[in-house]
Amino acid sequence: MPGRRAVHGRDDNPSPGKRLGWLAQAAAFTAYSGLMRALPVETASNFGAWLLARIGPLTSTEKTVQRNLRLAFPDMDEAGRRALSRAQWESTGRTFAEFPLMDRITPATGRVTVVGAERLHAVRDSGRAAVLVSGHFSNWEAMAAAIVSTGLKTQITYRAGNNPYVDRMIIDGRARYGVELMAAKGGDGARELLDGMKRGESVALLNDQKFREGPAVAFFGHPVNTATGPSRLAQRFDAPIIPVTVERSGPARLTVTFHPEMRVRPATSPADKARAVEEATQAITRFIEDQVRSRPEEWFWTHKRWPEDVYATLEAEPTSVERRKGPA
Repeated sequence: MPGRRAVHGRDDNPSPGKRLGWLAQAAAFTAYSGLMRALPVETASNFGAWLLARIGPLTSTEKTVQRNLRLAFPDMDEAGRRALSRAQWESTGRTFAEFPLMDRITPATGRVTVVGAERLHAVRDSGRAAVLVSGHFSNWEAMAAAIVSTGLKTQITYRAGNNPYVDRMIIDGRARYGVELMAAKGGDGARELLDGMKRGESVALLNDQKFREGPAVAFFGHPVNTATGPSRLAQRFDAPIIPVTVERSGPARLTVTFHPEMRVRPATSPADKARAVEEATQAITRFIEDQVRSRPEEWFWTHKRWPEDVYATLEAEPTSVERRKGPA
């Protein structure tokens, strides 16, 4: 059974200057993690929320947040968008502050409530694999801790960072709360997922970010290119797709819910199989949209989710305030 993966930076032969930069970043990450771990978990969470709610709106990323909110909620006025932006910065600040403390924010410590664990128990007991799919909801790291608590062997996908020293620390931190099976995004990671599913291991993926090679499906009424990996894996292994959400109930307190399964419909011809995968990808995206609409302050609005041609429409459209005022 494979354990924690060795992770390497994107540059296998860095210059001395780049290596020095990596070491400086690793030292900063170590200091930050040490500071957070020196605080009570709720204090750290509250501090992160307080800090990022003040700094986030002043960064260049705020422009992306506002553009995303205009696309998703075209009838929301500017004051509403500003308030929602501040709330999402608070949520993101909590997540970043809690990250070094995730071994203390687990079902075992009582800080993560798990709903629908019986669905994963059923998969575990069947000896077959499932595809768990979620988005960047609240503190999405809690999903891994919840999966581990059910005893379901699962490959957790992640994006390997450019800095191998920081990557190693992140992987070791996840191991503190039981995450042992991880597959990096990319070609090698895809092969690990396939091999794992052949062994009966499940996979968990976040499916709410831009993927240039994916088909365009609807998200908040606009086309978004979306990865079909979860749907294709489910189709290949006849595996259920289990949607997962993470919701915040308080500082360093979260609820992870494993929802009823979806299925990729049966298909025989190559063309129909491709359509079935796209339909399942749309169903996953619709599930993610429904969750974002229900708790918009807990989604990661800083990501450029839509293609540039969709963002370009914002420059030509009046805002909700301008629509109410009418022509000058």
